[in-house]
Amino acid sequence: MNPSASLNNDLQEMLPLSSAIFFVLFALADGEKHGYLIMQEIKVLSDGKLQMGPATLYTTIQKLADQSLIEEVENDSQDRRRSYRLTRTGKQLLNAEFSRQNEVLLLAKVKKVFPLRGKV
Repeated sequence: MNPSASLNNDLQEMLPLSSAIFFVLFALADGEKHGYLIMQEIKVLSDGKLQMGPATLYTTIQKLADQSLIEEVENDSQDRRRSYRLTRTGKQLLNAEFSRQNEVLLLAKVKKVFPLRGKV
């Protein structure tokens, strides 16, 4: 089943995801994280190509929270950092984006334009 088929129209219209949204969701795919850890994870996941600063990160986090794609996690400890996790809808959207990217790569392989052989 195509993950994007089960998305409502508002979410479907978000595809393709911007780099900021994609990498915040991707960073949270394996569990909850606080803001600084999300920034570090994005740097790793993007192989250093995307280094998101605090302003962009927290603007993106607020946007995703407003859209119920991520949620703040209750913190029982004295740690004042806010942690976030994906919601079910956020997971669906991320899976739909992965599916979309995979379809593009498969098409590129069929057209024999990927992987690029001997080209850098």
